[in-house]
Amino acid sequence: MTTSGPAELKFEAAIIPVSDVDRAKTFYSALGWRLDADFAFENGFRIVQFTPPGSPASVQFGSKITSAEPGSASGLYLVVTDIEAARSQLVANGAQVSAVFHPGAPGAQFEPDGADSRVAGRSEDGTSYGSFATFSDPDGNSWLLQEVTTRLPGRVDTASFTSVSDLAEALKRASAAHGEHEKRHGGEYDENWPEWYATYMVAERTGAELPE
Repeated sequence: MTTSGPAELKFEAAIIPVSDVDRAKTFYSALGWRLDADFAFENGFRIVQFTPPGSPASVQFGSKITSAEPGSASGLYLVVTDIEAARSQLVANGAQVSAVFHPGAPGAQFEPDGADSRVAGRSEDGTSYGSFATFSDPDGNSWLLQEVTTRLPGRVDTASFTSVSDLAEALKRASAAHGEHEKRHGGEYDENWPEWYATYMVAERTGAELPE
């Protein structure tokens, strides 16, 4: 079998090292992540898989699955469209999440909590890719929330929405932008608003130039 382009290599799962499988399972279950698998075998091998809401990729942990030190995974990205809402939901589900911050120096999001180079609050003007928060699981594996509202060009080829809330947030941003569009054009009702919405949402997701 031949293909006309590069073979697709879909990244679907990452392994995180834990010391207590059941404790980790309880933690990620409480976060509301989907349990995909929990398979145990007679030789002591066990694999558990969870998928965060709206994510195309999953995490796996278990027994005899990795030689890495428990808690050594760091900088695991969770991309969100509203970092304050995502943080609030994680806190409500039992996670100890840092306050929202933005980097005062390049790479500050990867420094320890409390680092001077982390500046409190969302990024100035709500810049996409610029606002963060962190939390860890019981073993210390660390997660990094990053707010992304507008993608850089070339990051994705198609405009896909992974959940109802993801689509709803995109519609809200399109609605706000369209309101400004109507103001610039005399405040008249735009009969072609569905096409404008569609153009805006696809451009925002794929990193193309946004319509005026």
